[in-house]
This record gives sequence, C-alpha cells and structure tokens, in this order.
Amino acid sequence: MFKRSLLLGLLLLITFAASTPWSMSAEEQERIPAFHRAPPPKGTKQAPILGREQLWGTNDQARFQSHAYELAARIGGVLYQQPCYCYCDRMGHKSLRSCFEDTHGAQCTTCMKELYYSYEMTKQQKNAEQIRKGIIQGEWKQIDLESAATMN
Repeated sequence: MFKRSLLLGLLLLITFAASTPWSMSAEEQERIPAFHRAPPPKGTKQAPILGREQLWGTNDQARFQSHAYELAARIGGVLYQQPCYCYCDRMGHKSLRSCFEDTHGAQCTTCMKELYYSYEMTKQQKNAEQIRKGIIQGEWKQIDLESAATMN
C-alpha cells in the first residue's frame, strides 16, 4: 500500500513538473500565445464572460478576483485581441477573453494582471494593437492586484 501511494505521488509530481511554465523550453517561452488580430465580426455569438455572482469559494476570496470579471465584461472586445501568457491556449483558450468565460481567470494571476493592464490602457485610449504590444513586452507584470481592485 505504501509503495502504491509513493508511486502515485511520484507520478503526480512528474505530471505537475512537466506541465508548468518553468519546464517549457526557451523556444516555447518566446512563443506568443493565441489571440485574434481583429475584433470579432459583427453578430458573432461568443460565450459570455462570467458574472461576479457566478464566482464562489476559491474563485472569489479576494476583491480583485470578482472585480476582474466586472472589468472583463466592459472590455471583452479588447480582451478578444490579446494573448494570455499563462499559455492557456494549450488547453483550448483562443485569447485572454477565454480566461474570463470560465473560472480560469479568477485562479490565475497572469490572466488577472493582463486584464487589469488591458483595462488601464483602454482607459488611456490605447487601442487593442497597442495594448497587445505592451502585453507581449511584459508590461502587465508590473500590475499590483491589490491596488488594481480599486480601478473603475
């Protein structure tokens, strides 16, 4: 029984290590994740961004988690055109917007920082292409989530 538990623990550790961003090759880390170069065509039906009332438990422990979803709903078209550097496109996401169509965005600091960065730049009248350039350059990493929760 102990051997089985030890083997299972080792298998889980190997699986986790192989799936983490720090285990990616330098080439993979340089790759720009999936995004759309233009807004969705008029009349395109998209999955809705979750409402804050749909977040609970670990998805709503900090104010910045639910607040991120409020802001995501305001700039969904901008988020549609942004890559997400948690590389969630490997699990089927098509852009940063996808992260807020489910609870992934509330669980991932990368997604939330990119969202807050995108919102802040939108308020500064930057267009989606300019915002994407800043995201690719890593400017989103400077966002402090605690203070970002006060953005309106």
